[in-house]
Formats: sequence, structure tokens, C-alpha cells
Amino acid sequence: MKQYIPNLITLLNVFCGCVATVFAVMNQLELAALFVFLGIFFDFFDGLAARVLNVQSELGLQLDSLADVITSGLVPGIVMFQLLDMSQSGGWNAFDNATFAEGSQISILPFFGFLITMASAYRLAKFNLDENQVSSFIGLPTPANALLILSFPLILLYHNNDALNSIILNQWFLIGMTVLSAYLLNSKIALFALKFKNWSFKDNTLRYIFLIVSLALLVTMQFLAVPIIIGFYILGSVVDSSAKKKQA
Repeated sequence: MKQYIPNLITLLNVFCGCVATVFAVMNQLELAALFVFLGIFFDFFDGLAARVLNVQSELGLQLDSLADVITSGLVPGIVMFQLLDMSQSGGWNAFDNATFAEGSQISILPFFGFLITMASAYRLAKFNLDENQVSSFIGLPTPANALLILSFPLILLYHNNDALNSIILNQWFLIGMTVLSAYLLNSKIALFALKFKNWSFKDNTLRYIFLIVSLALLVTMQFLAVPIIIGFYILGSVVDSSAKKKQA
């Protein structure tokens, strides 16, 4: 019975991804973000449950990546679609299926957001074939990338700063973030994983520092902290990797 528990948790990730997809298509991006966060929560604990119960399986690995394609791949792509659409219309316009039915002129630009979905799917396929990404990652993990993309509409909603709004809803900024996102997902950058083999501060110094700094940033800056945390995550990993190479 216990071998089914991690897969059940993974399927909850799938469910959250499906619900988030519906809300993202409806341009209810706050609710979409909520269910992506829940999906990422389940994504973290399915692996933890598999290790604790000692029931890791090839099925679980494949199912986990399939769930991530939805929650951390498809949903961010739709969110970027909506943001690019807003950058052209200048407001929070709901996605209107009638536009397609009526055969009206459709802008091509918003569909560029699905580059994130394609890059996420490609990364996850590579991840399943790579046996070296156990204690670290090569390229930005899809959940971290999803949090980065989902932070933009939340910043628009909760910070309501004209300067920030003008930057986030600038189509060139969004195009740049889409390209950067696709690159980071499939880059060769070595990034540390938040997997603790023990609770020793000496063995997990970078992880503890990252968690403490991230918590402080979230408390003081709310959703604006998310892009900063992702940047700190990448920078910290690069510095740590360089230090380890010098020691070797």
C-alpha cells in the first residue's frame, strides 16, 4: 500500500496543475498562482515521501515529470500569454474564446509565451534521462521557473506601483523574460538542490543561508522578492560551484 502514497501525492500535483490551467485561461491569474503553489508543494513532498518510505520507482519519476509539465510548464506559458496580451491591450483583459470563433484578427505575439512551456517540457525530458542530477540541478528547475513567471501578475496585483507596472507590462521586458526563462531552464549552470542529507549547518551552509535570506526577503518585500530570490539562487550556485572547483 505504501508504494502508492508518493504517486497519489504526485497526482494531486496534476490536479492542481489542471485547476491552475483553467484559472490561467480565464485570466484569473491570482487563483492560477495559488494552485501552482499548491502543486509545487505536492511536487516537493512526493519525492520526500518516496525517500522516507523507500519506494522510489521509475514510474514515480516519469509521473513526476508529467505532472510538472502541466503545473510548472503549461501554466507559466499561459500566464506569459496573458501578460503579453495585456502588454498590447494595456489592461487586465479576460481571454475571450469568442475572438477565435468570430475569426477576428489575432495577435501572434502572446503565443510566444508558450516558448516557456516547450522549454520546460524539453528540460523535463532531459532530466529523466540524466542520472547525475541528484544532489544538484543542471539548469533552472521548472518549479523555480514557474514561481518566477507567476510572480509578475502577483506583483501587478499586490504592489500596484506605476513604475513596476510599466516595466512588467512592457512587451520587450516580457519577451526578454520569456527568452531568459527558456535559456535558464536548459542551461548548463549547476544549481544546488534543497535536499538535506543531514541537518548539519557545516554540510548545508549555502542551503541554510539561502532559506534565511529568502524568508527575510519574502517578509519585507512580498511577491517582489521572488525574482530577487531566483537571482540570488542562481548567483549563489555559481559562486559555490566556482569555489568547489578551486578547492578540487
